[in-house]
Amino acid sequence: MTTEQSPRQRVRKAVIPAAGLGTRFLPSTKAIPKEMLPVVDKPAIQYVVEEAARAGINDVLTVTGRNKAALEDHFDRHWELEKALEKKGDQMRLKRVQKSANLGNVHFIRQGEPLGLGHAVLCAQTHVGNEPFAVLLGDDLIDERDPLLDTMIDVQQQYGGSVVALMEVPEDQIHLYGCAAVSQLPDASEELVRVDSLVEKPAVGEAPSNLAIIGRYVLSPEIFEVLQRTKPGRGGEIQLTDALLEMAQHRDKPGGGVTGVIFRGRRYDTGDRLDYLKAMVRLAVRHRDIGTDFRAWLLEWTDSDEAHGRSGEHQEHLGH
Repeated sequence: MTTEQSPRQRVRKAVIPAAGLGTRFLPSTKAIPKEMLPVVDKPAIQYVVEEAARAGINDVLTVTGRNKAALEDHFDRHWELEKALEKKGDQMRLKRVQKSANLGNVHFIRQGEPLGLGHAVLCAQTHVGNEPFAVLLGDDLIDERDPLLDTMIDVQQQYGGSVVALMEVPEDQIHLYGCAAVSQLPDASEELVRVDSLVEKPAVGEAPSNLAIIGRYVLSPEIFEVLQRTKPGRGGEIQLTDALLEMAQHRDKPGGGVTGVIFRGRRYDTGDRLDYLKAMVRLAVRHRDIGTDFRAWLLEWTDSDEAHGRSGEHQEHLGH
């Protein structure tokens, strides 16, 4: 007589690390959290919470730091504003304001010290408990047409352990990311790989592949025990990549093993100023209210003398 293996618990909770100082966007982030910088007409972090909601996750813990109160305000009800919009009969804007407060249960905890991504995840241990959970980084926005998180959750249910999102990047950029050495999983699609090793921001020419870890993870709860004993690594911080390396090398232990999902969809990087602007344009041309007009203007402008620097008018230098 055989005993059927009980099904693995499906992911119900997500963690969003949001304690960074946003120094690459100074002075804009001197008083405004980088997660609240608008991407068209929503702050970046709302895209991330909406992604979690689409994947069936309505319990989100945001790990913050000092001067991040605006995040809590954004996901709270704003009764005065709602009453003002109701009085005006502006139902469209009223629904937009209410949406952020109705995405699910968004909780907040402070990291306390800037000790790295691994430490930020460790701060979520009490809230998460003994169940698998998702980690979503706010710098990476995934297009709603590409259900990456859903796929990763399904993979975690099938294979157990932890799951990381991987993306092919040019070799001259791999040193900016965590990098994975992988092998093919038996009887699996080419998008699914076994992660054999991981290295955080490898030196130029020393990367084991061109597969970069992007900001989506589905982790087994055993990661917390590993993080508790993970020593500070690159940059003097507790690196999540180092903890995942140990998990990958101990597939036989409970919660061990790391599977990679190679993502070839649409990703919008808001991690630095140039990529943030590119993300803004790519999302703006698809916006249901302004997309058509913005696309027409963009095509017209890119063909203009001004766009090509051919304007003879003096342009005031506004800064670097």
